[in-house]
Amino acid sequence: MSATWYECKVKYRKTDETGGQKVLTEPYLVDAVSYTEAESRINEEMAAYISEEFKITNIKVANYAEIHPFENADRWFKSKISLLAYDEESGKERKSNMYMLVQANDVREAFDNTLEVMKNTMGEYSIPAISESPIMDVFPYFSGEEGETEQLERFNAIKASKPEPVVVMGESFDDIDIDTDAEVEEVEA
Repeated sequence: MSATWYECKVKYRKTDETGGQKVLTEPYLVDAVSYTEAESRINEEMAAYISEEFKITNIKVANYAEIHPFENADRWFKSKISLLAYDEESGKERKSNMYMLVQANDVREAFDNTLEVMKNTMGEYSIPAISESPIMDVFPYFSGEEGETEQLERFNAIKASKPEPVVVMGESFDDIDIDTDAEVEEVEA
């Protein structure tokens, strides 16, 4: 199942080292199924970090195909990956771009981490650009905590289970053969 990432901009006051207050607007990424859930999740996540009042100023769908956190890294980098494919009909090479968010400490490490992520890719690709992202933090739906691990295991068990056959008047409808090659008569209205 593919995750949908929402970029949420949060505006709040921060007290600096000199005691002065500064208004900041910072982007965060949350994994959610809708804008409403993204707003709810970012409110929940930010309440744990910000004790004062904050405001969500913008929510938009982020265009990241994949998010890859790495240990001992504190910044996020946007890696542009160009996947190369040969079109047999036209005889031309086609490129399709995708973006990954990779955690690293600098651009070189981000490049190495991107190569690490792409090492098992069967097709040809190139990495035309890597830039530091303004994303401050990423909040995936399942973070691996005890309660959420149980929820994830339950979800996977449900997803892998098969529905029980439907029985109507003693007849099981589990093994019904459907003739897909049969011609369908057109009914005129």
